[in-house]
Amino acid sequence: MKDFAKRLPLNLVPLLIGVVAFFLVVGPRALNPLNIAWLGNGDPATHYLGWVFFRQSPWSFPIGLNPSYGLELGNGIIFSDSNPLLAFLFKPFASLLPMPFQYFGLWFLTCFVLQAWFAWKLVGLVTSHVGVRAVSTALFLFVPPMLMRMPFHLSLGGHFLVLASLYLGLHPQLQRRHLKWGALLAAAALVHAYFLAMVAVIWIANLAAGWSRKKLTLRSALTEFIALFSLVSFCCWQAGYFSVGGDSAVSDGFGMYAMNLLSLIDPGNWSYLLKDLPGVQGFGDGEGFAFLGLGLIALGICAMVGLLQGDTGFGQQLRRRPFLLLAMVGLTVFAISNHVAMGLLEFTYPLPPVVISIANIFRASGRMFWPVYYAIIFAIIFLVIRANTPRTAVSLLSLALLIQVLDTHAGWVAVRKQLMVEPASKWASPMVDPFWESAAAHYKNIRWIVPQNLSPHWMALADFAGAHGMATNAVYLGRMDAANWKRADRETAGVMASGKYDADTLYLLDERALLQAVMNVDTQKDLFTRIDGFTVLAPGWKQCGACLQMNTPVNPLAVIPALETGQKTLFSYGSKGRAFLARGWSDSELWGTWSEGPDAEVMFRVPVPVHSLRLEATAFLPPGHAGQSVVISINGIAALKTQLQQADGNIVDVRLTTEMQERVSSQGVLSLHMQFADAVSPKQFGIGEDARQLAFGLKTLTVN
Repeated sequence: MKDFAKRLPLNLVPLLIGVVAFFLVVGPRALNPLNIAWLGNGDPATHYLGWVFFRQSPWSFPIGLNPSYGLELGNGIIFSDSNPLLAFLFKPFASLLPMPFQYFGLWFLTCFVLQAWFAWKLVGLVTSHVGVRAVSTALFLFVPPMLMRMPFHLSLGGHFLVLASLYLGLHPQLQRRHLKWGALLAAAALVHAYFLAMVAVIWIANLAAGWSRKKLTLRSALTEFIALFSLVSFCCWQAGYFSVGGDSAVSDGFGMYAMNLLSLIDPGNWSYLLKDLPGVQGFGDGEGFAFLGLGLIALGICAMVGLLQGDTGFGQQLRRRPFLLLAMVGLTVFAISNHVAMGLLEFTYPLPPVVISIANIFRASGRMFWPVYYAIIFAIIFLVIRANTPRTAVSLLSLALLIQVLDTHAGWVAVRKQLMVEPASKWASPMVDPFWESAAAHYKNIRWIVPQNLSPHWMALADFAGAHGMATNAVYLGRMDAANWKRADRETAGVMASGKYDADTLYLLDERALLQAVMNVDTQKDLFTRIDGFTVLAPGWKQCGACLQMNTPVNPLAVIPALETGQKTLFSYGSKGRAFLARGWSDSELWGTWSEGPDAEVMFRVPVPVHSLRLEATAFLPPGHAGQSVVISINGIAALKTQLQQADGNIVDVRLTTEMQERVSSQGVLSLHMQFADAVSPKQFGIGEDARQLAFGLKTLTVN
């Protein structure tokens, strides 16, 4: 107890430094659990909304499943980046917590305090001088890669996990190592997968070093590896990592989100004095942002002078840690990726597809440099301490800290501005009509169709659903189970074709769903209308006595977009032709839009009788595939059968008979349906990994 009382004032130093830095950079408003104003955009919104739905969901096993946030698209809370560690801690008290309640401000305070704590412990491996440790600790808090994450990727503010792993990896006589490493690995797994990967690499290097130095027997090393691997696997399972299929956990991007070789000295708008280097902060390079800061760069120069002038023992320390050094080299190579860039200069070296596929699990490879980044800072401080007297070291470190804080203010002032917005307990919503409150009392679910991740207006719909205890598929997830999504897409298409909608679900339709659903709306019992800019289909609404009835019903056919005659309509990316693509189409590209699957449909209204249609198209004709057969019908009447035998420059003219014209006139819309018996995928012919069944590429349509 005496030792504890003696150490208490000393241990309060880093905690105080962390708190001061938090209030300086973040400010106090984020700490208010009722304040969600600063979370109302992009990634922070899904981080918060994932927690909103999780707190309202019944307990499950694994406990991290979050089915109400996504319905068929939903999965574990880890994929909304809602910080499962804190979500698990607060969910037992959900009924006692106010609404709203956010814990991300508390998380930021924790990040600053623990960043200071582990920096203090890390520097304590080199010196016991309080002044040196205090100033060095403060330097670890004003590091741009950590601070720049705060307003965007909330969980990725937990850089203290990296510092903790370096501290454990460098500690010369680590006691109860399996407990400490186990706690750190479990915490990393419950915060973010990238932190887990970084910590795991350093742990394995430390484990190998312990065995090679005979501090661990082979049996004890294997026992620790198996035990902690099992612990991490259990934590990942409970957090929902395995709630998506294996292929769905992988996304493209390795090589795009990499680190530029000049990142350490490129300020990226985080310096008043240093200018940004050309080519360093291009698309995707933000993930590899690793600017040291002017103060640390200046201190690094002092460290190099000390290394050249005196015996610091730095080389000896490196030679004693070959496994850790190897881990740092490996993390650096991965961070740079196979797309190597130095400023504007860049080149790519090939890697086997299987390696690329594995690397894409952590596609934002530039983040993997963070352990190396902190190792560099620690090396700079180590050299300054060892090459100078304590008084000189304190002076140099203090000057560097002053420069670092003042110059990086160019960046963290923007962070503070974003986190110190005017407090609010609600977000502005476009859903203001009284209809929505009545609908929330009547329906259990609200669906955006066609289902998709990051759908238009997802934030407004998810916020509305969360506030009213509804489930929704209008979400933004880091990963989505592709098989479940495709199944949901097929089932939704069947529902729209039959007109038989779930009685407990309110549907909001995008422009493509509108074209698929409009012909089968039961206007006798279902409400179809436009409210606050949304196309709404409310099953059974007209038969609901307690529901707010609308005075302005909408004819479903009236909302189908019209296509003027005599004008060539484009179907390229960003063109208005996308509004006429009903089903069976892929995403638009710069030239036009590919059909996807065995059939596709175009639908539109026309103000006058139509005599003919002209389509300009390309055909997917890989080597050995001579033609694409196309069968066209107009409003269910067979119109044309043709064969496309050239890849581009195809003109397809479709003449409408009197019977077709009469049916178009009676139904009020023109439906152009195409069938493709010869649709094939590029993957079938060894042309990349594209598995879409392609046949017909629609470029333009002219109505005559």
